Amino acid sequence: MPSLCRDCLTEFDAGQRCPACGSPRTLSHPELFDLSIAHMDCDAFYASVEKRDDPSLEGKPVIIGGGRRGVVSTACYVARIRGVRSAMPMFQALKLCPDAVIIKPRMDAYVQASRAIRTMMEELTPAIEPLSLDEAFLDLTGTARLHGHPPAVMLARLIKRMRDKLGLTGSIGLSHNKFLAKVASDLEKPRGFSVIGAAETGDFLRNKSVRLIWGIGPAAQASLEKAGIRTFTDLLRWERTDLVARYGAMGDRLWHLARGQDKRRVSRDAPMKSISNETTFGEDTNDPDILDGHLWRMAEKVSDRAKAKGLAGRVVTLKLKRHDHSSLTRRVSLRDPAQLADTIYRTARGLFDQVGDEGPYRLLGCGISDLRSADEAGASGDLLDPGARKRGQAERAADAIRDRFGSDAILKGRALR
Repeated sequence: MPSLCRDCLTEFDAGQRCPACGSPRTLSHPELFDLSIAHMDCDAFYASVEKRDDPSLEGKPVIIGGGRRGVVSTACYVARIRGVRSAMPMFQALKLCPDAVIIKPRMDAYVQASRAIRTMMEELTPAIEPLSLDEAFLDLTGTARLHGHPPAVMLARLIKRMRDKLGLTGSIGLSHNKFLAKVASDLEKPRGFSVIGAAETGDFLRNKSVRLIWGIGPAAQASLEKAGIRTFTDLLRWERTDLVARYGAMGDRLWHLARGQDKRRVSRDAPMKSISNETTFGEDTNDPDILDGHLWRMAEKVSDRAKAKGLAGRVVTLKLKRHDHSSLTRRVSLRDPAQLADTIYRTARGLFDQVGDEGPYRLLGCGISDLRSADEAGASGDLLDPGARKRGQAERAADAIRDRFGSDAILKGRALR
């Protein structure tokens, strides 16, 4: 059976230990050297960067996030053993792990580490689809001739180089499509390397929970359970037409995934689906001036990102979270895609006014989705708001001044609230 030593990268026939270096860290699988679709996920990335840069943190529970009123961005595995999870409210995380070291995110350091990893990936294949700073799909189809080794060996070499040169670790999932590669990468974290072959796909998925499917959140899971769908075996009992009739496009996707089928390609230029920004307050607030000021600043940040990427959004979304962590989400579709901060703010403000006084709130956010080219933004003007065109021209002029003299060259009064 094809086998690989993950320490010295020796290829050999199956055995308990590597015949070259004696390491027990070996990997054996009938399709090991035939598969080429991979998912690489760094292990507790933010926390790992912090521990690498500050050796005194080694062995300690580390949580990356805001203050006591914020949420956990990520946590090291020491903290995870205590029950700490990403997106958990910080106060809850500290109850589970009171001795944790809390560190505010250092995005510049994480971006720098991510770029170094990306450079290593680029040496393996141009077919890379980043999902975030710390994970990506890779398609190494046809690269064995170039590298002189099958994809599995090159992926093991990538992880070894990350550890030796960057002081960071990651886990690999290797399979015949993106869905199964991502599932595989979660099977043995941290420092895992798992393989799901084509021949074993059906047996592997049988009786597994549909929660394995990326994107199945609590609401979707509740809807599936209501229909008696808890496992992949349950899904296999449904006709394709019935799933589509009940769940639309997601139903068709579910039918294929139940059979381990995923025809999505690893796309280097996968389209961005949304642009958003949110903030968690130090104290719950219902103050209209404070909320309005935050809403404007978030609209500006969303607008700046949209302008930088040449995008505009046809849907504006407002997100609110109350003191008891219950959420309110409101969205509206615009006639023309929006890119300007003025339009995003006024639309989000209108959604906020519709909600009424249901605070106090601990979190506020806004964003745009259904993204289009910026060329489509405000194409037909706004007949109900004659001043919109003039405000848009003023915003573009202010952008030009900021580009030349700095981001603080011009500030709106509401931004100071």
